[in-house]
Amino acid sequence: MHALHRDPSSYISAMFSYEFIDGGIDYDSIEQIHRGEFDEWVFALAGSGLFTNDEVLAMVTEWRLNPKVLLNTLLADADEVTAKRCEVTWAALDRVAPFAPSMPVAVFG
Repeated sequence: MHALHRDPSSYISAMFSYEFIDGGIDYDSIEQIHRGEFDEWVFALAGSGLFTNDEVLAMVTEWRLNPKVLLNTLLADADEVTAKRCEVTWAALDRVAPFAPSMPVAVFG
C-alpha cells in the first residue's frame, strides 16, 4: 500500500490564519518568524493530532532553511492589502537584521 503525501500548508493556514486575516496583522508574530522562533507554532502543530512527528520535523526543518515559507503559509487566506503589509514588514526586517539580529524591530504599516 502506498501512502499518500499531503501538503500540510493548507492545514497550517487554517489553524493560524486568524492572525493575518482582514488586516489583523500580528507584527510580533512576523518578527518571531523572521528571527526563526517557531516554538509557538511547532507546539500547536505537534499537539493538534493532525501531523506525525516526522511531518512536524520536516516542517520545522523547512522553516529553519527559509522562515518566509511559514509566513507565506499563514498569509494564504489573507486579503491582498494584509499580504502586502506583511511583505513590507518582512522586507524591513530583512534590511535591519544584519545590524541588530537579536533585537525586535518596531515596524509601522
